[in-house]
Amino acid sequence: MNEKNIKVLIVDDFATMRKVVRNLLKQVGYEDIVEAEDGVMALKALKSQKIDVIVSDWNMPNMTGLELLKAVRADEELAKTPFLMVTAEALQDNVVAAVKAGVNNYIVKPFTAEVLNDKIKKIMESINK
Repeated sequence: MNEKNIKVLIVDDFATMRKVVRNLLKQVGYEDIVEAEDGVMALKALKSQKIDVIVSDWNMPNMTGLELLKAVRADEELAKTPFLMVTAEALQDNVVAAVKAGVNNYIVKPFTAEVLNDKIKKIMESINK
């Protein structure tokens, strides 16, 4: 599977940030991109279509990135979906909580297209082994 043909779900409550992430993904060749403004909307998207990787912000209203991660991991059909957590601060406690909840990788804002691409590639390589 060509990793650029995967469907990426961007979850962030800020439309501007979703646009930034979408543009970064497009810069490195990802075209199939879906957006959700919070974890609740993300779960609806995940239930209605095949998503290959989730790029989710940590801090959001209604359902945080961590709550979304836990919900995804608890759902039999979604549990194996790769999850990349985006956070504004690399707090050790947050990272540990995300790792315990089953996050595949995390990325700290601000980040470049190259870093984002690298993280997604690493995740896809690790699950395709």
